[in-house]
Amino acid sequence: MTTKVLNTSENNVALHGEKPNYIHSLNVEPISPAIGAIIHNFDLSQPLTSTVLSQINELFLQYQVLFFRNQNLAPSKQRDFARAFGELHIHPVYPSLPDVPEAIILDTAQNDLKDNALWHIDVSFSPTPPLGAVLAARQLPQCGGDTLWASGTAAYRALSSEMKRHLEHLTAIHDFTRSFPLSRFGRTEKERELWEETRRKNPPVEHPVIRVHPETGERALYVNQGFTTEICGIERDESDALLNYLFQHISKPDFSLRWRWQDGDVAFWDNRVTQHYAIDDYRPHRRIMHRVTILGDKPVGPSIT
Repeated sequence: MTTKVLNTSENNVALHGEKPNYIHSLNVEPISPAIGAIIHNFDLSQPLTSTVLSQINELFLQYQVLFFRNQNLAPSKQRDFARAFGELHIHPVYPSLPDVPEAIILDTAQNDLKDNALWHIDVSFSPTPPLGAVLAARQLPQCGGDTLWASGTAAYRALSSEMKRHLEHLTAIHDFTRSFPLSRFGRTEKERELWEETRRKNPPVEHPVIRVHPETGERALYVNQGFTTEICGIERDESDALLNYLFQHISKPDFSLRWRWQDGDVAFWDNRVTQHYAIDDYRPHRRIMHRVTILGDKPVGPSIT
């Protein structure tokens, strides 16, 4: 796919056709019609002006996940870039860098990362799930270890009108223990104490099945295999059947992309309307990623907007 330098002289129609963009001198390569773009020849380690940050944010809202190749981004710079978009999150389970506590370490030699090898929205078990995240590749296997991202807005648009109406007023439970069970994260007394403390601080929460994006107003499916356990107000077998359908629907290739990581890659995604899947196909080789997560707001459904 060819790249395109977007500039202020162009009346560029947005990827989904809703409104024009006005972006100056950023070399942008869309990845798929549904989601994703690469910003070429851009150095995230350099100071970024408010104008450039605003332009990146506009692309972030449009494409939902942005990729930057060939970065030499120290963890502190990764944190600083993420902080430009909001306050930062401290993960309750994963270890972090001692000098950059906002940067969690995803290391297959140290962590049980099976919870990443399924479709999930980061920390959707929180009353205010993250806005987004910045992920940097630190050590990669020779092959494998790709990550998939899917667009909840594209998946929502593809639903029938009848299904959209059916889902509009529904809510669902998101539970920390679905991806962080005690059997895997309580193997020692210290781990068990941390797990129990985290469980007390993060009881199950209820979110709308359809989320309205707080900035764009777009609607997105907001259930995920990682943390959604049931749909409220209906029988359990009905809930299981509906959730299974929605999980399969959003994972269709039509709404997703597959990113093959290279050394120096950085990804920046909108956690409010996307979900992702870290493919666990490279064992026994090692994979190390650093993630900095941006705090978000309480999900709102269409029934109260």
